[in-house]
Amino acid sequence: MIDLHLHTTASDGRLSPAALVVHAHAAGLTILSVTDHDTTAGLHETQLAARPLGLRVVNGIEISTVEQGRDVHVLGYFIDPGSDVLAAFLLQQHAQRLARAAVIGDRLRELGCDIDVAALIAEFSRQPGKTIGRPQIADALVAHGSARDRTDAFDRLLGEGRPAYVPRKGATLADAVAAIRGAGGIASLAHPGLLDMDDHLERFAGDGLAALEARHSDHDAQTEDRYRSIAARLGLAVSGGSDFHGDDSHHQSGLGTVTLSADDFARLELRARASDRAAAPR
Repeated sequence: MIDLHLHTTASDGRLSPAALVVHAHAAGLTILSVTDHDTTAGLHETQLAARPLGLRVVNGIEISTVEQGRDVHVLGYFIDPGSDVLAAFLLQQHAQRLARAAVIGDRLRELGCDIDVAALIAEFSRQPGKTIGRPQIADALVAHGSARDRTDAFDRLLGEGRPAYVPRKGATLADAVAAIRGAGGIASLAHPGLLDMDDHLERFAGDGLAALEARHSDHDAQTEDRYRSIAARLGLAVSGGSDFHGDDSHHQSGLGTVTLSADDFARLELRARASDRAAAPR
């Protein structure tokens, strides 16, 4: 079984990379990809933990971008975590995350939720590669007693349209695709069924997008069929995974319940190899 969309404590997941690998193995996964938000910090530990269990790990990432004022997530696969191009891009992403967190902290303080976001920012600034975002701020709200859990924090305070929500600023999808390709990888659009941006998919393909995540915990069969059809029309591959975070605050699907077929994976890998050949110096 194959799951190409998993998160760890390197971003907003609940399980460490090593613990995630153990759970993935127990669930019957044979190929997995850790796709933490704007960081590759968990990949080395994932590879080390997977090796003795015989699991294959595809180096991945999930990059946050902004299109038409909306958050759009781009999955990168088969990347080189040591890429200088990707490292420089992620430094910019990290700085933007810290700036956004500071503004959210100001909003929360005005609302009477006096959590120490500055200390949280300082903590993450000392941890190279580890990212901060709304889930970590939500956890601080829970610890402070200002929210019951992450879901409550997002529903009342941090979610889009809520009083402490701050729109993301930063990279476009084309920027993320360029960084992923600069790291030797290929890019897939995460959970397109949640975006309501089908009119932009042809443009995204023109920007170098290689695949659509047709298989996802929030896609029903009709939605999956729709994005398989669009991918075929645009000449794109298909990716898929559970978007597992290790808790109930994101997606309900457990490990091994939303997987990608071997045929889909083979086509995705073939696309990556073709991209490598095209990028090779002549």
